[in-house]
Amino acid sequence: MEQAQKVALVTGGARGIGRGIAGYLLRRHWRVVVCDVDKAAGEQLLASEDLADRLQFIETDVSDEAQVRQAVARAVEWGGRLDALINNAGLADPFTGPVEELELSVWQRRLDVNLTGPFLMAKHAAPHLRESAGSIVNMSSTRALQSEPDSEAYAATKGGLLALTHALAISLGPDVRVNSISPGWIDVRALQAEATDVAPLSETDHRQHPAGRVGRADDIAAMVWFLISGEAGFITGQNMVVDGGMTRKMIYEE
Repeated sequence: MEQAQKVALVTGGARGIGRGIAGYLLRRHWRVVVCDVDKAAGEQLLASEDLADRLQFIETDVSDEAQVRQAVARAVEWGGRLDALINNAGLADPFTGPVEELELSVWQRRLDVNLTGPFLMAKHAAPHLRESAGSIVNMSSTRALQSEPDSEAYAATKGGLLALTHALAISLGPDVRVNSISPGWIDVRALQAEATDVAPLSETDHRQHPAGRVGRADDIAAMVWFLISGEAGFITGQNMVVDGGMTRKMIYEE
């Protein structure tokens, strides 16, 4: 099957890193289904990409199993197959206040979207991915490995996603490979639906990274591209940290 006929489903693909991933795959001749709860951003994405024959948007709340089931079915109906699932959708703000004041409803909503959502997508996509010998990429975070104060709910969901990744890799292998990516600081301001003029980051922002700069969406998209390609055929159950070296940098206050 020619690569131009392969189909990827990207959740949270209407803005931010997800939008960057969708665009990257489209430029490499994949057909892409974007699932996102933000209908306006999804429609804006469709309008901005002159690729109506290779891009589909489906309004989807990944925490709702009925919507997930329907989205996967529509994606397969449109594309005729499913080769890759990119679980990128999530509530991105990591800060939920002091743990003593963290409302159970706020905690639960983070779990529903950031962790249950990828589970539901994998559950309903798995039969189709088995048929195509496809793969899943889960979007975790370096916050699964290190923390700032008042980010318990977000950190827990992203840590859970690492465990879900290797569990799925064992359950779905060898037919389906499953990996995760943990991005660091990725500047996605220009990829937000409401983006206008984006001020440049400071020299300090870039210089603090061992790689010499803040990350870009294409840094993550390129890793996604590699992981869903045949070049990564011997890689499954792994977490790829893409953070410019920050999690390897020893920092002490002086």
